[in-house]
Amino acid sequence: MTKLKIGHVDLDTSHPENWIPIEKELGHEVLGVWDGGSVWPEGYAAEFAARLGVPKVYASLEAMAEEVDLAIIHSANWDLHLPRARVFIEHGKGVLLDKPIAGNLRDIYELREWTQNGARVSGGSSLRFASEVQAFLAEDSERRGEPAFAFVGCGVDEFNYGIHAYSMLLGLLGPGVESVRYLGSHGQKEIELVWADGKRAVLVVGAPSGGRWLPFYATVVSDRAINHIVADASKLYRALLEALLPYYAGDKPAPLPFEALIQPELAALAARQSWQQEGRRVFLSDLRLDDPGYDGAAFAAGYRLQRLAARKK
Repeated sequence: MTKLKIGHVDLDTSHPENWIPIEKELGHEVLGVWDGGSVWPEGYAAEFAARLGVPKVYASLEAMAEEVDLAIIHSANWDLHLPRARVFIEHGKGVLLDKPIAGNLRDIYELREWTQNGARVSGGSSLRFASEVQAFLAEDSERRGEPAFAFVGCGVDEFNYGIHAYSMLLGLLGPGVESVRYLGSHGQKEIELVWADGKRAVLVVGAPSGGRWLPFYATVVSDRAINHIVADASKLYRALLEALLPYYAGDKPAPLPFEALIQPELAALAARQSWQQEGRRVFLSDLRLDDPGYDGAAFAAGYRLQRLAARKK
């Protein structure tokens, strides 16, 4: 295994503190962190680094880019992902974008161009790589059958957390989503996805009644079997890092081509368009560059208030 030198950018979420110990266990070196202050006050990065045993707090992204092999970007404001990543791409370094990878089509197009020019970019939701998803895919096809329909969901919100459900669904049924249609709401939004080959799914995202957290769940129906799946949340981060870090180290090819990787975000953008248009079917090919998409700054502002309030308790 090739050892990576890793830097973490924007310490907004719980992911950095949970991922760093796993990265070290996998034999990699975490050189340092940098935080832009979107969620935490000044001085938090130094406190974080001391608590996690990370040797350095970088003064700039440029300084980090000169020393690391891989930058992991955790910004709660997903609209900052590309500006943060660009520094590392220009230095020829790998970039792992935490979920959601991007919140609008313009950013997705730019990411596509980067990868077409040889940049190492990946990331997204850990549900794409969940051990339960991989076990389903590894089953004998004669016993499992050919999946034709799935019902998949989770709680909390429609995009920042909802992207997990899109990713779990795409992991189970594969890429190839052609159109998306908003079906209605019972508190959570219900969304139909149709694949070019005829597969269908119903996805449920958003805050459930009472705002309670729900596990990541799926029911997959094939021509031979019905599979009920609930992902073990305690194993998700390791599954993602074990799938992606060998790619950045040059030990394995990318686990997903870019067009497959980005389909959860594209489907979510189409779903947003559909519910804004009272349930009109939206084809992924009809998504527009002038659509603002999901507002990362607005989400991060609300997320900051939640995180600071929780820290005071």
